[in-house]
Amino acid sequence: MDLKQLSYFCAIAEEGNITAAAKRLHISQPPLSHQLMLLEEELGVLLLERGARKAHLTDAGRILYERAQNILTLTSTAKQEMLALGAGRRGTLRLGTISSSGAVLLGGRVRAFHDQYPDVRFEIQEGNTFELIDLLSDGVIDIAIVRTPFRAPGCERIELAAEPMVFAAQERFFDDLDSLCVPLSALCAKPLVIYRRFEQLIRETLKAEQMEPDILCLNDDARTSLMWAAAGLGVAIVPQSISTIFGGRQGFICKQIAEKRLETKITAIWKKDGYLSPIAKGFLSFFAWEEQQKLPEQGRKG
Repeated sequence: MDLKQLSYFCAIAEEGNITAAAKRLHISQPPLSHQLMLLEEELGVLLLERGARKAHLTDAGRILYERAQNILTLTSTAKQEMLALGAGRRGTLRLGTISSSGAVLLGGRVRAFHDQYPDVRFEIQEGNTFELIDLLSDGVIDIAIVRTPFRAPGCERIELAAEPMVFAAQERFFDDLDSLCVPLSALCAKPLVIYRRFEQLIRETLKAEQMEPDILCLNDDARTSLMWAAAGLGVAIVPQSISTIFGGRQGFICKQIAEKRLETKITAIWKKDGYLSPIAKGFLSFFAWEEQQKLPEQGRKG
């Protein structure tokens, strides 16, 4: 007894005669009759009572029909699941993410991917950019979502649009600044709260303008910078997308820094010579999609 015989038997049972079943299956009548005979001989029971115009299931035939339907349904489901797995429609995506990427990823990219790949599950490793690069190198994650500047030899990347940094602090630190976009000189004489990741970038940018920062606090997470700023201790310098954590809090405001050198980019990276699953490739297509829509037609690939 095999799956083909079961599918043939179900067709005969449903059509009520061999001729109609053969037509439905797009085969001739003799081989279909032969397969039914072989099935009955193997099982040692009569499955159909042949009439002049219509065949009726015996008790054994009714039992086999019910079982065959279940078997064929399970087989079809298993096949679809395997095809989905092979096509990257089912499985687990292992992502590494920095804390400041949440607003960008959850702003539409992950939702769009999940809508298209509802059977994919996520495993998230959180850390700073350099920790995630190490996890990627060790094969713990498939893709790392990090932020420039960084060095990752042997990795491919997709960069999103440049994102400005902002000053974030209680209003009293901005009494002398009315504009929503403020010059770099506004950093003078203000206690700064800086994520250590950007210390070198900020120092070099200020040095180029012959300025020396007054750094009150260095820390290891942009969210910590925002919490210190929200507590009124100083002015945080953070990427614009993460500043929304405290957006709308009374007395807490953000102002964009008018300085191109203080811009960063959320970036997806993966190992250049490593295996990239169909799921991971699907995610990258959604990660890049919004940026590709902004490109002029002649600049698009594919």
